Amino acid sequence: MKDSIPPKVPTKFWEQKTLFEMTRDEWESICDGCAKCCLTQLQDEATEQLVFTNVACDLLNDNTCMCTDYDNRSDRVPSCVTMDAGNVEQAAEFAPPSCAYRLLLLGESLPDWHHLVSGEKSRIHDQGKSVQAKVIFQRDIEDEEIEDYVVEWP
Repeated sequence: MKDSIPPKVPTKFWEQKTLFEMTRDEWESICDGCAKCCLTQLQDEATEQLVFTNVACDLLNDNTCMCTDYDNRSDRVPSCVTMDAGNVEQAAEFAPPSCAYRLLLLGESLPDWHHLVSGEKSRIHDQGKSVQAKVIFQRDIEDEEIEDYVVEWP
């Protein structure tokens, strides 16, 4: 009788590499697609803590939670932060607590609903972890009303 050899488990690159060692494709696949980074943030004057609003960038497709002009987003929206290995440590400070880049940078695991763990890109939406159907757009409000849209959920 032959010894049975257990099947080889595919490498979970995000557990084997740091963010700084990932290829561009690996880096891009880390994004969970929540689109919380597309929300306007404000700084609480009393506590100096950053707070999120449910006001989204006008380039966001709130159904797919994807940018409608991803390649040109930083040119079209100068305040858009393009997170990469060169600025991830600084940019992660402004990312929502559930951000996959932030979690990995802090040595934490990806959540069960993340597509790299679950194998399902829609799981994030099904679990209510994205901004899908929860936002209004910058174009639809007056700037001075922004404080009325602070939310707790990101």
